[in-house]
Amino acid sequence: MTEALEIRSGDVRRAAEVLLEAERSVTARGPITAQWPDLDLHTAYTVQYEALQQRLHRGETLIGVKLGLTSRAKQIRMGIDSPSLAWLTDAMVLPAGVPLPREKLIHPRAEPEIVFVMGERLAGPGVTAATALAAVERVYGGVEIIDSRYRDFKFTLADAVADNSSSGLFVLGPVGRSPDGMDLLHEACLLEVDGQITDSATGAAVQGHPAEALALAANSLGARGLAIEAGAVVLTGGMTDAVHVKPGARVAAHFSTLGTVTIAGGTACRSST
Repeated sequence: MTEALEIRSGDVRRAAEVLLEAERSVTARGPITAQWPDLDLHTAYTVQYEALQQRLHRGETLIGVKLGLTSRAKQIRMGIDSPSLAWLTDAMVLPAGVPLPREKLIHPRAEPEIVFVMGERLAGPGVTAATALAAVERVYGGVEIIDSRYRDFKFTLADAVADNSSSGLFVLGPVGRSPDGMDLLHEACLLEVDGQITDSATGAAVQGHPAEALALAANSLGARGLAIEAGAVVLTGGMTDAVHVKPGARVAAHFSTLGTVTIAGGTACRSST
């Protein structure tokens, strides 16, 4: 099938425009690599950054970063050995109590995450898990609503990176804690769908420890001359596999010390118990 919006190999700006148009029009498309078969990871990040600049130009504000493929199982499936990175803007925030805007999403899926809000700027290289965690101000539970622009969620790693790692929306939980004294390695989450527990995980599922994921993000950005700024929100990656959010479904992430985040009847809710 020939896509209505064509991409020429090497045309970074056009690739970014096509992906943003698919998001705006809520239209799934084939992968970029079908038209740009030699798209490599470095260039995919260039496409991603170009799309970010276009988002900022249209009025969005950069508020943080997100990691993808932080679980070893997902990395094995994708044939990689490290996570992917992408950007968060204010347009991706879903406040608690606000209905999930399904009319703006193609095929939303939900995954629970441990979320950091930074107290200090964090710049690589040389960032360790310990120095990364020392820069964190608050820790939250959260749910990310991922939404690929690719038909049937079928893509290569380069496709996914160019598409801002399937960014959609995210909801922060009700409990923000200082990282001091927290056992993030064993912070547990139960994922519930329509009253049934379908999956569970701990912080260990996130690159071995969420602080390791944060350090990796800082070092990866540092290699590009970028940093995680104070005040930034960092989604450290899905603790479990993502689940499809069907119309009317109730999806809840129950964290052991960070409260509960629920997508119920299309509305995001949260509670501290």
